[in-house]
Amino acid sequence: MNRARYRITDQPIAPEEVSHQVRRREAGAVTLFLGTVRELTQGKRTLYLEYEAYPAMAVAELERIGREVRERWPDTETAVTHRIGRLEIGDIAVVIAVSSPHRRAAYEANEYMIERIKQIVPIWKKEHWEDGSAWIGDQGNTQAYPEGRPPRG
Repeated sequence: MNRARYRITDQPIAPEEVSHQVRRREAGAVTLFLGTVRELTQGKRTLYLEYEAYPAMAVAELERIGREVRERWPDTETAVTHRIGRLEIGDIAVVIAVSSPHRRAAYEANEYMIERIKQIVPIWKKEHWEDGSAWIGDQGNTQAYPEGRPPRG
């Protein structure tokens, strides 16, 4: 598995670079998912987000998801880059690229990847609103932070 395909960065993400990592002659389909910072969440106006991660573990979990995808969709290639730090409205937080000989596998694998990232990758989000801020638990919003912030890795 090519570790360079699974990255955590504090720099803006270039989607075409992530896409390029999975392009190949055998692939008739390349899907690209861009997760961006939206302005409104459940009626609250977001000013900006902050992401934190445990980078070594996050990369290991992204690699794990890549292996899961290969097991379910054997002819796929995947790459993921997730950004940390302060992100403004419209900034790209995550890019997922999947290539496969046919489009169905590429679409399905791409959706699977974002859902698994939210479930298991140690990346945490703090939302800053007009009227305050809060850490939003894990990305799947299934775990609260009793101390008000994510655990330190």
